Amino acid sequence: MSNVVIYTTAYCPYCRAAKRLLDSKGVKYKEVDITEDLEVKSKVMDELGWKTVPIILINEKLIGGYDQLRELEREGKLDEMLK
Repeated sequence: MSNVVIYTTAYCPYCRAAKRLLDSKGVKYKEVDITEDLEVKSKVMDELGWKTVPIILINEKLIGGYDQLRELEREGKLDEMLK
């Protein structure tokens, strides 16, 4: 089983969409809400080079955001990554 981490904020519709997609596939993931922790938010974004939420990691590899997750699903590649 893969290790999935998703950094989110409470007000982000793309975060909710990404979680819905993962939930629909039965994927267990760790959600890290960075809404009110600006220090962690800045650190994560700087370290990963990604400036928007959600920030999605699968097996410690940056996937990107919701658009990238959805594209992997559309291309049929997401299931393989989640094994």
